[in-house]
Amino acid sequence: MLLKELLNGIQVSRIEGSIDKRIDAIYYDSRKVTPGALFFCIEGFRFDGHDFAGEAVAKGAQAVVLRKDVPLPQYVTKVFVEDTRLAMALISRAFYGYPARNIPIIGVTGTNGKTTVTYLIKSILEDAGKKVGLIGTIANMIGPKMLPAERTTPESVDLQKLFKDMQDEGVDAIVMEVSSHSLSLKRVAGVEFEVGVFTNLTQDHLDFHNTLEEYREAKAKLFLQSRQAAINIDDETGRMFAEKVQGPLWTYGISRTAQVFARDIEITSKGVLFQLFLPDGSSMISLNIPGLFSVYNALAAATACHALGVPLHNIRAGLEKVKGIPGRFELLNTGTEYSVIIDYAHTPDGLENVLKTARDFTKGRVITVFGCGGDRDPSKRPIMGEVAGRYSDFCIITSDNPRNEDPMAIIQQIIPGVKKTACPYVVIEDRREAIAYALNHGRAGDVIILAGKGHETYQILKNNQVIPFDEREVVAELLGKEKV
Repeated sequence: MLLKELLNGIQVSRIEGSIDKRIDAIYYDSRKVTPGALFFCIEGFRFDGHDFAGEAVAKGAQAVVLRKDVPLPQYVTKVFVEDTRLAMALISRAFYGYPARNIPIIGVTGTNGKTTVTYLIKSILEDAGKKVGLIGTIANMIGPKMLPAERTTPESVDLQKLFKDMQDEGVDAIVMEVSSHSLSLKRVAGVEFEVGVFTNLTQDHLDFHNTLEEYREAKAKLFLQSRQAAINIDDETGRMFAEKVQGPLWTYGISRTAQVFARDIEITSKGVLFQLFLPDGSSMISLNIPGLFSVYNALAAATACHALGVPLHNIRAGLEKVKGIPGRFELLNTGTEYSVIIDYAHTPDGLENVLKTARDFTKGRVITVFGCGGDRDPSKRPIMGEVAGRYSDFCIITSDNPRNEDPMAIIQQIIPGVKKTACPYVVIEDRREAIAYALNHGRAGDVIILAGKGHETYQILKNNQVIPFDEREVVAELLGKEKV
């Protein structure tokens, strides 16, 4: 495709050089550049792409999109724009031929529940006979085929390439997690969502957004790009969003009047049973994921699919086919007299949901192993500690993904919250040792919650060193089993 074709409709400040060049590839990572490519100079958190424009040209880039001038050979075309991220998203969409233009996309945003809701929607749509693409935290999927996922919402170049792969494989619908980062950083700019789904909003990512209001405003951007909206009306932010939605609005909830709602809710250690009410009918639903939060996730998925015109019988069957989500209240098959549950809970609200659910069916003690991630919002650390202490009988404070922070410094910020509750606790910095301590002290009827890592199979240490750390494997090894 010619560069001038890619620039059609892009707000350009000025151009130096020819735009009649053929562009064979597009990149934002100079290490991956191939001859005939267009390179985007993206200003990131740790690196500035402008510093790597020379390297990209040395590898064969014929043109660069940039915001500030850098010295390059005269044969290289420079395209100056005010917003390189926006330009990259729109150019990527054009380069791959607007791959999602005729495929309905369901975008799910919110602090907690995004992953589960996307899996539930995928199951419902598949029961309705659709081939579904999924993009999210755990993995990207084309039908049953699993692809690796580097981040919750891919960078715009990678996202449009993924859309193209899904189009080529005949996908009928796409469901994706839309993070607040991706909305702020314009990764989904130009994406037209058929349905935007909002789950909830609680404190998270304040290291990036600075304030809860900024975080809220980032989430709200999804609904400016969505033809329809499915919103949790029980959530305060959801009610704020609902007042501003321009297109068709579908509300769901439990405690407030909504178009889609649940009644007669029964929660057990195995799952939840409830009566689902849609505008065109109702049905009993048996979901294999415990907790009141699971009812909300099911309502979100049902509302989105109802907005797409999916019949109630497919919604019911699709919800009931899901046997669990990796790392989301995942009960391990330990064969012990105590239970071990892995959950991704890494926010105060997420941890509270998990612990309250466990509290409801635990006959013995709730033992919580948890920490907080480094290089992330430090203000939530004592809050996490207080939540853990309030709902646990015993806490083991340990390391999560410390990244470039001192693990013990993070733990020291958690401890004041736990102390507020008078819950007994121990500090064991090494996460494997912390899990071993929990297993060694577990008694009949206890429930041990391993919170924070969930589906992750690694731990991130200083200087972004990544080491293997799959809690399923760790538990299996400690119990002398092949797998759990």
